[in-house]
Amino acid sequence: MKMFQWALLLSAFLFSAGIRAQDQAPGNWFLLDLQSDGYAGLSANKAHEHLLKGKKAQTVIVAVIDSGIDLEHEDLQDILWVNEDEIPGNGIDDDHNGYVDDIHGWNFIGGANGENVNHDSYEIARLYAKYKAMFDGKDPDKLSKKERKMYDEYLEIKKTIDEKREELQGNLDLYSGIKDAINQVKELVGKEELTAEDMDSLQVDDPSLGQAVMILSNVLSQGGTVAELEEQLDGAIEYFSNSLNYGYNPDYDPRSIVGDDYSNVKERGYGNNDAEGPDASHGTHVAGIIAAIRNNNIGIDGVADHVRIMSVRAVPDGDERDKDVANAIIYAVDNGAKVINMSFGKGYAWNKEAVDKAVKYARKHDVLLVHAAGNSSQNNDETDNFPNDTYAKRGFLGLGPKQADNWLEIGALSWKKGEDAPATFSNYGKKSVDVFSPGVDIYSCVPQSDYATFSGTSMASPATAGVAALIRAYYPEFTAQEVRQIILDSAIPQNYKVKKPGSDELVDFSELCATGAIVNAYKALQLAEERSKK
Repeated sequence: MKMFQWALLLSAFLFSAGIRAQDQAPGNWFLLDLQSDGYAGLSANKAHEHLLKGKKAQTVIVAVIDSGIDLEHEDLQDILWVNEDEIPGNGIDDDHNGYVDDIHGWNFIGGANGENVNHDSYEIARLYAKYKAMFDGKDPDKLSKKERKMYDEYLEIKKTIDEKREELQGNLDLYSGIKDAINQVKELVGKEELTAEDMDSLQVDDPSLGQAVMILSNVLSQGGTVAELEEQLDGAIEYFSNSLNYGYNPDYDPRSIVGDDYSNVKERGYGNNDAEGPDASHGTHVAGIIAAIRNNNIGIDGVADHVRIMSVRAVPDGDERDKDVANAIIYAVDNGAKVINMSFGKGYAWNKEAVDKAVKYARKHDVLLVHAAGNSSQNNDETDNFPNDTYAKRGFLGLGPKQADNWLEIGALSWKKGEDAPATFSNYGKKSVDVFSPGVDIYSCVPQSDYATFSGTSMASPATAGVAALIRAYYPEFTAQEVRQIILDSAIPQNYKVKKPGSDELVDFSELCATGAIVNAYKALQLAEERSKK
């Protein structure tokens, strides 16, 4: 093991454990106002207090296409969408929408027998398996021009998969070795609870044990504990194991659980009505940001009121599938959603045209789509991130719009000020990302009526979806495109230099997104009021 690897582990642990954190934002900072509260949040609380109190509104359905939602969460259960045309539990499709007993939504990654997909592979692994079946044993020199193009892509994907699996195996061995070495150190000392003094007095000859002692000494002297370090190690080991066994494993395919004809993208009605699924942490957190019940003196307040949350499960632990995403959008539209949040994404597409058709379907039915830009610190102008608002085909003879105008692409904003304002992990793009929104250290709902702090553009997207829901609730006369434009036109420009995500390079905030601005609910509602009078 190399010293720098151990050092990286140590710094990662100290960062994730939050040791010695001198500066913390309040969990609800995303709702706060810069002038009155000191945090550049959405100014949502200010909007409710000064603009919306006593104002009439209509209920808006917001669909959350995600991993599922805890349907019994104390801060969400009373605002869940209920399909009143369906009789619960009778096994009959009462409303004839093609989905049996879809009371709170639908699960497109479950089977008719109630079983659910939890882990799935990444799209790149599925493409690898597809191309491998096509080209194994074939002479590349005898391929057609079209086949040769696919074959070249296959070689690139194969190289990526091979390198990634080698990297993952190396990291798994590294972290497992560190865990084993720490256990050996505990045996040498003769106790589970180690102290910095124990490390100072311990002498070892084995280099691996010496490295473990160094890490333990640093962690313990900084106020951390062995248990915290082991928890971080276990999380890393689980991540690398799952990535090897599922994510980057071309031989892993759980689709038989669903039991659909995966080649038939037009197929409807597959799945089951388990809108919660085996791990609803992510989707529950997203739903809470949008609309956790306000002013009930428990948990948190969401951005919006007058909302009903529809749970549409299509996102596993792995990459979502385009067929499921397309059908999830169509299901949400057909069942009355006016805003759809999509906190997911991937670097490869299987059938982008199917998703594009669903996006156009949403546009036709006046539905706004809000999507997370991704967490790879990458420039989406230069690197693929799917789904996105750019159509693969423009229509007959290449005519028609190039991009969806009912789509918002959201980057993540930190609670920090100045050059540290953009989240270090956020994807960005002067053309491909529309605006930034709070996405770091966001406190929201998780299963079992609990609460936790998550970070990601997955949090920034629902923060913006909540603003869209407010506009649609209080100003229902505006179309999806008009709501989108209100959010963009009212976003607050950030006229200063910031660190480009993933680096220390200083750039103008305007280089990170099309507006060079951050979402603000107060300003958006002010502009909506102004435009409604016209």
